Order: sequence, then structure tokens, then C-alpha cells
Amino acid sequence: MCGIIGIVGVRPVAPRLVDALKRLEYRGYDSAGVATLEDGALDRRRAEGKLVNLEKRLIAQPLEGTIGIGHTRWATHGAPTERNAHPHATEKLAIVHNGIIENFAELRSTLEADGYFFQTDTDTEAVAQLVTRELDRGKSPVEAVRESLPQLKGAFALAILFTGEDDLLIAARRGSPLAIGYGEGEMFLGSDAIALAPFTDTITYLDDGDWAVLTRNSSTIYDENGALVSRAIQKSTGTAFLVSKGNHRHFMEKEIHEQPEVISHTLAHYLDFTSGMTRAESVPVDFSAINRLAISACGTAFYAASIGKYWFEQIARLPVDIDIASEFRYREMPLSKDTLALFVSQSGETADTLASLRYCKSQGLKIASVVNVKESTIARESDVVFPTLAGPEIGVASTKAFTCQLSVLASLAIAAGKARGTIDAAEEQRLIRHLSEVPRFANEVLRLSPQIEAVCRELMLVKHALYLGRGTSFPLAMEGALKLKEISYIHAEGYAAGELKHGPIALIDETMPVIVIAPYDRLYEKTVSNMQEVAARGGRIILITDAKGAANANIKTLDTIILPHMPEIIAPLIYALPVQMLAYYTAVFMGTDVDQPRNLAKSVTVE
Repeated sequence: MCGIIGIVGVRPVAPRLVDALKRLEYRGYDSAGVATLEDGALDRRRAEGKLVNLEKRLIAQPLEGTIGIGHTRWATHGAPTERNAHPHATEKLAIVHNGIIENFAELRSTLEADGYFFQTDTDTEAVAQLVTRELDRGKSPVEAVRESLPQLKGAFALAILFTGEDDLLIAARRGSPLAIGYGEGEMFLGSDAIALAPFTDTITYLDDGDWAVLTRNSSTIYDENGALVSRAIQKSTGTAFLVSKGNHRHFMEKEIHEQPEVISHTLAHYLDFTSGMTRAESVPVDFSAINRLAISACGTAFYAASIGKYWFEQIARLPVDIDIASEFRYREMPLSKDTLALFVSQSGETADTLASLRYCKSQGLKIASVVNVKESTIARESDVVFPTLAGPEIGVASTKAFTCQLSVLASLAIAAGKARGTIDAAEEQRLIRHLSEVPRFANEVLRLSPQIEAVCRELMLVKHALYLGRGTSFPLAMEGALKLKEISYIHAEGYAAGELKHGPIALIDETMPVIVIAPYDRLYEKTVSNMQEVAARGGRIILITDAKGAANANIKTLDTIILPHMPEIIAPLIYALPVQMLAYYTAVFMGTDVDQPRNLAKSVTVE
């Protein structure tokens, strides 16, 4: 949602704060700012828009302080202006915040009645003024924070810098992630390990409700009750991540092309391609004791989970309930102890998914999660974690994380089928052999980029698009529509092809492109009949199929993208690539910000 960085250092910190913010900009890019202390005096620089604007401001007006905080913002309260940019400051402190303070209006009203003047429209400033009031009442910085935190409602990660305190930084988290980094005579604070990677690989993750007092040589951590606690210090893999586009124009393009490799790594974690068996140590769940699976996720992860539902039910004959996480916990679904609750999240910090997880935990269910960040909150609160091994995904529109989620879910469905006796060893080996072919097929499909790029010159001219599919291609159609909306801003909708006659067909005319995802499988003939209905009304069809599907279509298309023929189980992973490329090249031709589309952030850590 927003990115936070803090350094208690021994040399000027502003350049390093900005370097860390570059690694966090995927979390938000509406505005950015830094604040430092020099000889105890507080100074800050802020800028509307992307981080490059802040860099220019700092070149013109440098900051020399050796202790400081920084922030890159995704706006939730107040317009994305310089006035609303973090850090927010009073005469006594500066603060950065990720999350939402739900009771900020009540706090603001009380504080204004006490004579405190607000300069911004944000919820964060209520925290700044609240802590300032406690300081004005004679409390020390530590005491002021201790008194203020229980008065806050909502999800937050905070870092606070105090005037006159050159060796003190206070941090707190409730819901939103925060990590402490240990250096030589320096301490660091960040929203994730990637931000801290240039400085240290020694990390402590604060637990929910924790707050911490940092100096150059120490960290003291308290729990939400104010009791001193000790949290594990661990080595982070964040230093291994080089956040660079390489030879690609955008991170999204790079991440699309990384998929053969990361899918291979992910599958190899769960499947032994030599023996043709699932790796029992990677699937520590007794699926034979489970009678139902409850899956919850948001956005792209929800579409991955929706494809997983087909696999679990077809391969393992395991009934699956699936919900968008923002609806799951409010639906109050009856749950039984023989149900496994499975949560899918790229970041592992998705607020609605985390809330659903905690609801299931309160009902006594075993919790499993599919996440890309093994140190995330969702992972830490799960009984079993299934990592996706996609590596850091910087483009806001998910690509490689999506296909790695599919890789994990397919592997788990096979493991479940074997455990439940719905497939035998021979079928297990056959399915695993098919999955082993995914990287090769993916590389073949990536070579189709010139053809896909060409058709996008037509797609960029439209204002609306429909995506159709059956079976596992139906969730993929919804994912394709989401991708096009996210980065090109073209309105698009994904439908089950059989639903066409139940309303969407009214939209078909000669200006409407219809992207049909139709591998030649047992459902192909039904999908062809829907394509004929589109063609009869002048719709412009972009057909994504294989050679046999193209030969049997007998329908004029705007373009037919022919993929290799492949086994049914791997089709969603491979057909995801042209769907992603259609959105990517369309957005490139339209000149939108592919990696950082408007109004979106990579990690949605508030409801």
C-alpha cells in the first residue's frame, strides 16, 4: 500500500533513504518524502508524483541528517498532493505511515478541540498530533507512543522521528508489515526485506501489535500490552534480489519472460520429476483427512484459486468452497474441523485475505497458505506454507506470481488426489510428467510475442472488450480482462462462454473485440458454438487456441494465436502468457504506465 524506510545512521542518510524507496515504489507512487534530523533540528523534503520528483527536490535542497525516515505513498485519505505527502510533521516529530487509521475523524475532532491544528487531509496526521499532545503533556517520546498506540483503530505501520533525539527512532505495527534491520553501528527499518537489502541481511520481523525503540546500537521490542519481548533474528534472502529491468522496457515484460524459469523452480519444489511423485516433505498436509477445502483470495490470486478449484475437484474429488476474501468473513460460512482453509496471496500481506485467515483460525480450522513472501504475515500465521518461489514481482499487474500460484495449486491437487486414492501412482506420474513440460511450452509461447504485439495495434483502438472461456479457461478469461483493465484502462469483462446468451451478447457489434480462450479439449465444440454467435453479430474475434482448434473453428477471426497442443492440466499456465502479453503490448502502444498503473498498488494492506 505504502512503503516505509527508516535509518539511524552515522553518515547522511537521505541518499540511502531514496535508494530504499526505489525498491518500495511498487507499494505506492502517488507521492514521496523524507525527513531527517541535523543537530536535533527536523527538516523534510516531499514531492507529488513519483520518486524521481523527490530526487530532484533533494538535489536542489539536500538533507544532511544522519537519522531519517522516508515514505512512498498510495493515497487512501486525501488527494495525492505534496501537502498530503509523508512524512507528516509537527514541531516535535515527523511520522510515516502505511495503513488506515479508522478512527482518525474522532481523534481529529478531539485534538482540534484541544487546540491542535491540522494541515493535511490524511488520517496519518491524527497520529502525529496525538503523539505530539502526549509530548506536550510532559511525556518522553517512548511514553508518548506507549500512550497513543492503544487509542488507534485500524491497520498501520508507523515510524516516528523526534526533534532533538538524534539517536532514537520508534516503530509500531498492527496489521501492516514492518521489519528491523541490523547493521554495524546502524539500525534500519523497512516495510519489507527488499527495502533493507542494500544495507543488511540480518532482519527481525515485528509481530502484529509490536512496537520498537531503535538506536544506533540497539533495538527494544514491546508487544501490544507493553511487555518487553524478544523476536527472532534471521538472515533474509532479500539481498539476493536485484531489482532491475535488465534488457526489458518494463518490469512487467521482464517478469512475463521470467515465467519459464520461476515456474520450473516452483514445480521442482513440490514435484520429483525423476520419480514422478510429489515431494511429501513439501506437502505436509494429510489430504485423506480433509473432506472440504475452503479457499479465499483477492484479485489475480482469486482467479488462480478459481482454476485450482477445478483441479482439486476433478483430480482429487475434493469439494471446494471459494470466496473473494473481502466477502468471505462477512458471509459467515459454516465451517467444520475436517475443512482445510487455504489462502492465496502474492504479498502475504493482503488485508482482506489476512482477516479471512484469522476468522478461520478462530473457528479452529487448520490454516494453509500459498504465498510468494515466506516471511509475510499470512505465512507466519499459517500452520502450513506453500511458497510460490516467483521471486520479487515489481510490476503491479501480477504475471509470474499468478502462474507460480497455479503451479503450486496443480501440484497440491495431485498430492491430494494421491492421498485420497482418486488417482493411482501411474496417473500421478502422468500428471507430473505433463507439468514438467510447462517451462518448455512457456518458452515456445513467448516466441509468439511479435504476432501478439501486432494484434494489439488493433486492440489499442477499442474502448471495451469481452473475454470468453469454459472450464479452467473461464477464470483465465476473467484474469485476462482484469489485466487489460489494470494497465491499459480499457474496460473489459470476462465471462463463462456459456453465459454469453444470458446478457453479454447484447454488447456484441462490429466494434467489440472478443478474446476467446479455447484449447482443443472436451469443451471446445461448445465454445465454438459461442464463437459462431459472436461472428454472426459482427464481433471481432481474437482466438487463442492450438493448431487443431484453429483448423476446426471455421470462423473468420481478427487474429488466431496458435499455441502448441498440450495436456489439459497445464493449459491454464501456458494460455496465461498470451493473455498477459495482449494486455502488456496494448498498454505499451497506448502509452500508459505499465509497471505502475494509476490508482493501483502492488500490495493491498488495508480493506
